Amino acid sequence: SKRMEDYPHEYSGGMCQRAMTAMSLSCNPKLLIADEPTTNLDVTIQAQILELMKKLRKDFGASVLLIGHNLGVISELCDKVAVMYAGKVVEYSDLTTIFEKPKHPYTQALLESIPRLDVKAERLRIIPGTVPSLINPPPGCRFHPRCEHALTVCSKQEPMLTEIGQGHNVACFLCNSNPRTESAG
Repeated sequence: SKRMEDYPHEYSGGMCQRAMTAMSLSCNPKLLIADEPTTNLDVTIQAQILELMKKLRKDFGASVLLIGHNLGVISELCDKVAVMYAGKVVEYSDLTTIFEKPKHPYTQALLESIPRLDVKAERLRIIPGTVPSLINPPPGCRFHPRCEHALTVCSKQEPMLTEIGQGHNVACFLCNSNPRTESAG
């Protein structure tokens, strides 16, 4: 009530995020697209936003398309995961498969770079190199300049997203049993 006269810049980040979430839920959407919904929020507000999205899924049968880099948030909310690198999907599967049996070298490196409490203190994995330009990406697989397992074909051809198991799709020549072969040229 007293907030009705306030300007958006007078609200905290958490208050703005809750207001935006409430506005997006007001029309009972079948699909909620949430782009980094918990970024710059404290842990308490993050938990409230995640609970609100879980409730939306449960109570209204809505789907949530979550765009994010926080793997903790993804593991809390998602059933299916598409891992992207430089604008391309490199791996897609259910949450458990992605976290327990990743196949693409980028997905593996990404998961190995997360601190874990259940493992003796070791150095975290570092992915060498830098992210390529999205304006002028490298030919072939966009991850090949940073990939420790890159093949010659990786620098020449873009791998297709191929199903390697039930619902598990990977865009990698190392993983695909029937990789595209180089054509003449």
